[in-house]
Amino acid sequence: MSKDSLAQPADVLRPRHVGAPIKRTEDPRLLTGNGEYTADRKPDRPLHIAFRRSEQPHARIVRIDTAAAQTAPGVVAVLTAEDVADDFKPVIPFSRMANYYATPTLPLASGKVRYVGEAIVAVIATSRYLAEDAVELIEIEFEPLGAVSRSETAVAVDAPLLHEEAGTNVLIAREFRKGDVEADLKGAAVRVGGRFEMTRKAPLAMEPRSYTAEYDARRGAITLYTSSNIPGIVRDAISESLGLPGSRLRVVAPDVGGSFGSKGSLYPEELLICIAARKLGRSLKWTADRLEDVSSSSQAFAEIVDAEMGFDANGIAIALQADVLGDVGAYSIYPWTCGLEPVQVVSFLPGPYKIRSYRGAVRGVATCKPPTGPYRGVGRPISTFVTERLMDLGAKALGLDPIEIRRRNLVRAGEFPYRIASGIIWDKTGFVECLDAAGEAAGYEKLRVRQAEARKDGRLFGIGIASYAELTGIGSRIAVAPGMPINTGSETAKISIDSTGAITAAFGVASHGQGLETTLAQIIADDLGASFEDIRVIQGDSDAVPMSTGTYASRSAVLGGGAAKRASALLRDKIKRVASYLLEANHDDIELSGGKATVIGTDRAVTFRQVAKAVYSDMKTLPAEAREELSASYTYDPINGTTAAATHIVAVEVDPATCFVKIHKYVVAEDCGQIINPMIVDGQVHGGVAQGIGAALFEELVYDEDAQLLSASLVDYMIPSAPDIPDMDVVHIESQSAVAGGFRGMGEGGTIGAPAAIANAIADALSPYDIDVNLLPMNPQRIFGLIEQAKLKAKENPK
Repeated sequence: MSKDSLAQPADVLRPRHVGAPIKRTEDPRLLTGNGEYTADRKPDRPLHIAFRRSEQPHARIVRIDTAAAQTAPGVVAVLTAEDVADDFKPVIPFSRMANYYATPTLPLASGKVRYVGEAIVAVIATSRYLAEDAVELIEIEFEPLGAVSRSETAVAVDAPLLHEEAGTNVLIAREFRKGDVEADLKGAAVRVGGRFEMTRKAPLAMEPRSYTAEYDARRGAITLYTSSNIPGIVRDAISESLGLPGSRLRVVAPDVGGSFGSKGSLYPEELLICIAARKLGRSLKWTADRLEDVSSSSQAFAEIVDAEMGFDANGIAIALQADVLGDVGAYSIYPWTCGLEPVQVVSFLPGPYKIRSYRGAVRGVATCKPPTGPYRGVGRPISTFVTERLMDLGAKALGLDPIEIRRRNLVRAGEFPYRIASGIIWDKTGFVECLDAAGEAAGYEKLRVRQAEARKDGRLFGIGIASYAELTGIGSRIAVAPGMPINTGSETAKISIDSTGAITAAFGVASHGQGLETTLAQIIADDLGASFEDIRVIQGDSDAVPMSTGTYASRSAVLGGGAAKRASALLRDKIKRVASYLLEANHDDIELSGGKATVIGTDRAVTFRQVAKAVYSDMKTLPAEAREELSASYTYDPINGTTAAATHIVAVEVDPATCFVKIHKYVVAEDCGQIINPMIVDGQVHGGVAQGIGAALFEELVYDEDAQLLSASLVDYMIPSAPDIPDMDVVHIESQSAVAGGFRGMGEGGTIGAPAAIANAIADALSPYDIDVNLLPMNPQRIFGLIEQAKLKAKENPK
């Protein structure tokens, strides 16, 4: 069968399910408490783990005394790094990138600790309560080695080294360059710039990290249930580390209560629980409490960017340069490497704009904090924040409207595919269309009139705009993190019809709240011609397909959906061949719809169940050569992936008395290609914007100079609540992408656009004070400080 026929079977009717707001099939079990999360697993007589974690940010482990813990009630084992040293090989987040040092992933700290919260000892007992009691009995003697709490101090010549063998705290360094940036900046009519920073964030999924290792003594096998969105990657890594064949190690991600990226990496606790299960021949469980989750799960952002942009007299951006200092924490996270977040900042800084010359340099430096890792948006929230602030600063300097300066610089319809200055290629998407649609939906001109009226009354009312682009559904030619030796560019779908006519579709992707069971079934229902209700979707199980990676980088609809379409086409052809025998009709005269094969223009039909019975049960109906298994598998690779785009427009008001920010209006115009389920798409946009509001106004992991986390609880770590989230208008621009189905990823966009749009709106609101916004979150305390500084400056320098 040709690729063309795979892409679009001749008899496929107009989609009935794709594009429809079908209610999520997951919701009934989740909303009624019948979901099964990792902590819900009930293996036979499981043991429970508690960890003794470091209270030191950077120290040598001189002595560990576990004698009292070993004799405590209910304790079965106490494990240190020395106890498990021969049971595994370190997992190395390898990369072929130059100027990169890969730190090993170990189950427990060995020799020294590098951040507060790092696991040192595992206590295994008959209950979590008893294990926690025994942890308190462990004595550890430390030799402090000096804390490194800020990226600026980590690069100092005399800074303590977290990894002596690396010889430096700079774990990754890269530079992108195009054109003569220095000359173009010198020749620019207007130059704007500044130092920008987004502080550390906690992903804070509703369900903390949780693992259950179920041991099968008959086969010496382990099934690891994990709240992960990359079960396939976790299986492969643990299999190699423990020398355990994949046939004896199954990794399952059941229902997962959110991730936002934090569950998209291999964690030391996952290694440890499998090592302990095999060592003890018992099943084990561990679920992080909220403190453990905040202080030991991967964290986000933490970049400082010194950037400058040059414009000609017509407002055309001609040059951009940036130096990025990324705080990557104590380790390089597997498999993404410590380059994932900071390198993507410099990769995406040019954004959707035609900037002639560019230089972007980045250093990712080790500090005494948990590793940074995947977080919704990965690098693009900070890069969009910087570029969009520079666009607004340029507009202000040139006397242009913020929408107009963007319109002059966005890549336009006739210019795709377009290679931006960092080398990323945007395929055809609706950059300008999103800008125009957002402006129209927001009533932009009327908002400006409203702003003028508010300012007459002395109110601080501002309007912010942010346009961005992102790569989604990345294929094999573009690594999610450069140089990784693992496949993140393809996904497999395996669709089967059993002897009853029921359809099971297995995927390598793994949902953590996106509604993939529903959207993937919608695609199959249309492309296979099946009844939506007859389709069962299996995902998040390393045994379901030969190779799987998981869900990240806005890839599930693009890669999983593409695989579903291709596998459906193959299986569709098999069904039609069988049906042509049963209906005594030509293969091309048969159409499939609603779980039936019908001769076109007649009422002669057979159900999928009748087809399955003929193949599997009734040996007299078909000749032997016509019987073929009713299953098909396809591994889909979109090669380059595809581009998603959006523009956000927000109107805010700053209360001069309390310095709180109130959002009056929020509009998103986004292009995610062919929409599979508009209800789910809108939900993803709303959730992403809510998270972006948190990053812009509330959320911050505060570390003191001794690298102690001061905001480790939900008392101190502020997140937006329902009253802080406005009603949102979402406008869809459905330009077709080049990948199968025309889909584009969209799960991260809200988090990318919201911080920049809100930062610009706050800066606009505070423009009477001539205040720049260059640090997020912009909480009331910071706004108060900026206003007071501006008032003091005005007194000292009266006009």
